[in-house]
Amino acid sequence: MSSDVIQLIFSGLTVGGIYALIAVGFVTIYNVNGVINFAQGEFVMVAAMTGAAMVSAGAPLWIACIGAILAATLAGAFVQRLALYPARYSSNVVLIIITIGVSTTFRGFAQLIWGSSPLTFPPFMEGEPVSFMGGVIPRQDFFIGGIALICMLGLYIFFERTAIGSALRACMMNREVSRLMGISPDRMALLSFMLGAGLAGVVGVSVAPVSLATYDMGLMIGLKGFVAAVLGGLVSIPGAVIGGLVLGVLESIGAGLISSGYKDAIAFLILIIMLIFRPQGLIGEKTGKRV
Repeated sequence: MSSDVIQLIFSGLTVGGIYALIAVGFVTIYNVNGVINFAQGEFVMVAAMTGAAMVSAGAPLWIACIGAILAATLAGAFVQRLALYPARYSSNVVLIIITIGVSTTFRGFAQLIWGSSPLTFPPFMEGEPVSFMGGVIPRQDFFIGGIALICMLGLYIFFERTAIGSALRACMMNREVSRLMGISPDRMALLSFMLGAGLAGVVGVSVAPVSLATYDMGLMIGLKGFVAAVLGGLVSIPGAVIGGLVLGVLESIGAGLISSGYKDAIAFLILIIMLIFRPQGLIGEKTGKRV
């Protein structure tokens, strides 16, 4: 295997980890609230712009990161309680339209508050790229990959080893049965949005040093997170992680071996192919239900 392919695979896994975290947010919110949240990418933007603004104002980097993630988490709570909760008995189409409207509103307010010029965010790891198995990997990629792994491990511990995580997982499986067991679906719905937004906030502060912070940065990364969630079947957190990694690797290899101009098109081509030939996802089973 050539060094170029190794570098593309490693880069794809790094980006795939980012897509996986966004996809986990999509899956968690969808399974508890019954809505595909197309405002998910805007939580990435809120964190990146908030962190960059705090750094520009003189805040230490770690304080800016905590503040940015908290801002994204609060934005998620705001969307769930003020936008979706009042319309919880509406049809799925109405709820999806609401999330699209929220997404547009967030971008508009971000442009008014921070302007249209990109904001800089200092890198977490400085220095020359590192030679790894014949490839040359930027140090920031190691940080992004490490953060993604830590978050995935944290999610596993949260869902498998904590009472509130088990309650959220039960509500993802069946809201009505969970209600009979004393679990509040309304509280779990709020928690799912805060968790998804918090993960997006982590993504925001991780990628901002590489991509810069802009008011419209969340649109494309949110859509690719949705593609990753569809790859995983839209109902499985492990599936979302696998979908994110697969999408990242395919996108990186396609952009490297064909043309970087097709990078975004590759993701949506994969989405179309999956919806046509395997709508249940890579690891899902056919149920006969149209989605």
